[in-house]
Amino acid sequence: MGGRKIEPGGWLVVGLLFFFMLINFADKAIIGLAAVPIMEELQLTPSKFGLVGSSFFLLFALSSVAVGFVCNHIQTRWVLLAMSLVWALAQFPMVGSVSFGTLMACRVILGAGEGPAYPVALHATYKWFPNELRTLPTAIIAQGAGIGIMVALPLLNLIIVRWSWHAAFAALGIAGLVWCATWALLGREGHLDDGHAAASGERIPYARLMLNPTIIASWCAFFGAYWALSLSLSWQAAYFVKGLGFAQGSVGLLTALTSGLGVIIVITLGWYSQRLMARGTSSRLARGCLGGACVAIGGVALACLPLIDNIALKVAVGIVGMSLPSIIYVITHAVVGEITPDSQRGAMLAIGNAIGTMAGLLAPYIMGSLIETAPTPLDGFHRGFVVCGLVMLAGGVIGMVFIRPEHAKTRLGAFHAQPEPTAALAKG
Repeated sequence: MGGRKIEPGGWLVVGLLFFFMLINFADKAIIGLAAVPIMEELQLTPSKFGLVGSSFFLLFALSSVAVGFVCNHIQTRWVLLAMSLVWALAQFPMVGSVSFGTLMACRVILGAGEGPAYPVALHATYKWFPNELRTLPTAIIAQGAGIGIMVALPLLNLIIVRWSWHAAFAALGIAGLVWCATWALLGREGHLDDGHAAASGERIPYARLMLNPTIIASWCAFFGAYWALSLSLSWQAAYFVKGLGFAQGSVGLLTALTSGLGVIIVITLGWYSQRLMARGTSSRLARGCLGGACVAIGGVALACLPLIDNIALKVAVGIVGMSLPSIIYVITHAVVGEITPDSQRGAMLAIGNAIGTMAGLLAPYIMGSLIETAPTPLDGFHRGFVVCGLVMLAGGVIGMVFIRPEHAKTRLGAFHAQPEPTAALAKG
């Protein structure tokens, strides 16, 4: 396995999927960036806007699992094209006059289209790269999300301030159509298998995979990190404006700082994790302990926000707390891909993504409800960040302790080694 090479064309696919994830996260983040003008135009309470933020995740998990199983039978290039087309078309109803119902419907449809995006993109990438060379391309694709927010949000905020939030949605729809056309021309399917037992047709029952402690722990860490990410996407701009008193014109750059730091963290730690693996460090240390620790430390940072009085320091600590856990989105999928048979990898990546992103169904609405019932908006934001920090701390600690890929592979390998019941009877 160590001598296997990257298939020709692999890095082109990584580049295209980088922009795929860039558009994906810009689509997600626009609702939070435009939170204040949307709430003012539609006269939404914080809890109602929190419901809008959570509605994005209503079908997110379900579609992620369903499409994950579809990817076991249909080439990922066609699945990616269909999803990106749904994203683009879901933006255009927001260009004209919008009601609360239209806003909700568009976010639900967009969530259904975007739910499978990351696992399907990784499944497509893993067809070009062997296991030992997957961490860096995974990190690059993941940072399409970070750079998408870092670069796109200031531009989108400029459109919001200069024209309107409706125009920003139109810009995203056009960008999505451009990517669709490019992928239709250049997107290709890889053909690399990992070569372990399942590649020859053997399968492990999904119940056994899903109950494996390493996979459960990686999903717990993912859930904790995604609680923070969904708050960042839905509420961070409103926190800067309504909580800390910044002007709308400055929130694009402030929210971009979170993504900018996330890019540095994921690329750096992704490279470091891969380097540790190449040097023979166990996957438990290079992936499990590293990723879990980042989620736990980020949780502590967010839980401490109410104790900080200085606004600049509050902004800095909040940005670090939301950025540091980003590495887990690389680690989790790399761990699942490491121990899951090739023929089942697409489904397992999608199931994990569905479970982890269910945090997004809860976090925005809970934050909105806490803001609405608090004495001041800032008090409400603080309460929401403390809840977020505790969830992250729990998920990170579970990841550090129980993500043990080598042990998981041994247990799952032992399952393969067991004779089939009928064969055992025949031998007896």
